[in-house]
Amino acid sequence: MLGKLAIIGKSAWYWLALVLLGLASECVALYYQHVLDDMPCVLCIHVRLLMLVLIVVALVAVFLRRFKWLNALAHLLTVLVAAVLLERSYQLLGTERGFTFGDCGMDLGLPGWLALDSWFPAVFKVQTSCGYTPELLFGITMAEALIVFSVVFVLVSLAMTLASVLTASNE
Repeated sequence: MLGKLAIIGKSAWYWLALVLLGLASECVALYYQHVLDDMPCVLCIHVRLLMLVLIVVALVAVFLRRFKWLNALAHLLTVLVAAVLLERSYQLLGTERGFTFGDCGMDLGLPGWLALDSWFPAVFKVQTSCGYTPELLFGITMAEALIVFSVVFVLVSLAMTLASVLTASNE
């Protein structure tokens, strides 16, 4: 089983699927913002930034996947992205449901040298405070869908990382 996962994890198709997944999530977020006028909060922008990191890692991994340890490192980075995404999703759902009360102001928290909110305000500018997320389908909110996606993403990323590291150390 680990061997099959490792083969998938070395495939360009796997990494391109992650790129497409990241791009699709960014497109959905921008559709809700610019077409449906649901303005993003700081946690929503954090999710967008994590999706951007995922896209960059996956694009780099497409070209470095043949190097065992670099491929394993890319998989490890996806686990880190997935874990932070799960934490941000939990905060978003908790804010929506009222069981967490975190810092949810208007400051994105990026350093001055990485002012993405100034450089690309249409994508990364915080425009509202946290409170609720829009409904997607069948009464499921964006926060609810995001937490389920995040859990699945963590599990898949962990499995792919374990397969990649264990097969790389055996070779």
